[in-house]
Amino acid sequence: MITKEKLTEILKVGVSTGADFAEIFIESTIDNTMRGMSGEIETATTSETYGAGIRLLQGVDEVYGYTNDVSFESLKQLATDLSQSFEGKPGLVLPLGEERPYKVKIERRMGDVPHEERAEILKRVSKRISDYSPKIVQGVMNLLESEQSVIIANNRGVYQTDYRPYIRAAFSAVAKDENGMQDSFFGPGARAGFEFLDTLNLDEIADDVAETAIRILGADKIKPQIMTVVLNNGFGGVIFHEACGHPLEASSISKGLSPFVNKIGEVVASEVVSAYDDGTIDGAWGGMNTDDEGNAPQKNLLIENGILKGYLVDYRNGKGMGVEPNGSSRRQSYRYSPTSRMNTTYIAAGKSKFEELIENTEYGLFAKQLGGGSVNPATGEFNFSVMEGYMIRDGKLAEPVKGATLIGHGAEVLMNIDMVADNLLLSQGMCGASSGSIPVDVGQPAIRVQNMTVGGGGQ
Repeated sequence: MITKEKLTEILKVGVSTGADFAEIFIESTIDNTMRGMSGEIETATTSETYGAGIRLLQGVDEVYGYTNDVSFESLKQLATDLSQSFEGKPGLVLPLGEERPYKVKIERRMGDVPHEERAEILKRVSKRISDYSPKIVQGVMNLLESEQSVIIANNRGVYQTDYRPYIRAAFSAVAKDENGMQDSFFGPGARAGFEFLDTLNLDEIADDVAETAIRILGADKIKPQIMTVVLNNGFGGVIFHEACGHPLEASSISKGLSPFVNKIGEVVASEVVSAYDDGTIDGAWGGMNTDDEGNAPQKNLLIENGILKGYLVDYRNGKGMGVEPNGSSRRQSYRYSPTSRMNTTYIAAGKSKFEELIENTEYGLFAKQLGGGSVNPATGEFNFSVMEGYMIRDGKLAEPVKGATLIGHGAEVLMNIDMVADNLLLSQGMCGASSGSIPVDVGQPAIRVQNMTVGGGGQ
């Protein structure tokens, strides 16, 4: 482990020619992945990531370099090379302070679990999915585990380490008949050890993903129309994440590439909408003990009763905006420079019951599960496929439909939310942006959106 004295010397080299900020990020990560398909283990891999990145700033101008040689000599040379990008007076290096203590709740570390134990679980569950019905042509359970250890130091006196265990189980089914194919998916995860699997009813999940694929397989396609849409809790929050969360990141705000620029204090959503990004939730897939600049995570209020209250801010973009960072800087690995990113982003629970959202909708679509989609963060325009959907008729859930696509603009959706349920739920996913792919939680209670454009192939 490299000492504080050597880290300080490297930082001094980094600011020796005019940079006013220098940062070192050192990482060691082990990843395990195993895939069970229809009762057999299809793949099993273990990989290790080890290296360091150095970032220098002069104002908001940045240079970044990385290496997998983390010796003192190598890092000092990298800092020397990067420093040649700037000219000016040497910057100040403060003494590295004490790191903040943190807790890691983990019972079974990755290396303590025999591969045979993993394999038996994946074979059994994937076979259960495949055997659910003759219509199921593929049943899969993937297991992804990771343990990341980091050291972060910068010339502002920050010194922080972190240990980040992650685990995610991904279940999927593919159903097929003479009319086509349909898939379904469920992917819970946590910042925890192997014991996380004990919190899941694996047989129930297996049956649910198989049944969902079969049910939607036999559904009719929805016809395109503008209608009321009830978005389910949990992964329904991916629309807020993509169409509203990304435009609230300082990486978009500082460049003027967001519909929320200069909107602090203004009404941007219906008064029933409040939203947060929270990096402090114990064990959350999207949480952490420290962000990737060494800052403590925070529970950041984004929207309160429809009024925009804040952005997600990293150090570099915050400098350009005149705003302090708020625990929102993240990166995939040492190969990436950090920037403002989401942690656990959600619409807060409302006062209505889920049943009331359905009962008060004469005609609409219940989007129970969303699939993939795309968004333009600069405008908030999006489209998302509905993996599992049901018509609402006369205040009751009716027949399943397939092929629905939700199309709209994030700012308009926020204004058109007129009911928010009290059943907040978080779901897990991976978020890709300029600093790589990172674990995030998305979430919301069930919400009702008026006048939403729904695409489809029905007549």
